[in-house]
Amino acid sequence: MMRLEQIDHVALRCASPEATKAWYVSTLGFEHVVPGQGSGVPIFLRLGSTYITVFPQKDHEQASAEGRVWHFAFRAATYADFRLARTELQAKNVSFQFRDHEFAHSIYFSDRDGILLEITTYDVPKDKQDDYVD
Repeated sequence: MMRLEQIDHVALRCASPEATKAWYVSTLGFEHVVPGQGSGVPIFLRLGSTYITVFPQKDHEQASAEGRVWHFAFRAATYADFRLARTELQAKNVSFQFRDHEFAHSIYFSDRDGILLEITTYDVPKDKQDDYVD
């Protein structure tokens, strides 16, 4: 049986790869790794063991991410980490929507190219009372 460990990377095609890189670095804390590799395409971004590769959009492709990527999620290990992520996004004026999935709590927001992102935690308080207010 095939044994896979994790998602290695998510590849994004973007109208402005440098602006997308800047957004992931400044908003979510990704690190730009192997800068200048080859011709600089793709741009490699890393957060822990998660990688995103950013490619320029091809001339014939639509600017919309609709139909190509639904969303991808980042996990906050603890509820405290989840609350901190919400606070940091609010401080950076990133709009998001909270969802209580009962077994998990998530916030959803879009990157600068319109791709839906999620931060989720399975470390939900036992009483399920969250101090979150829209």
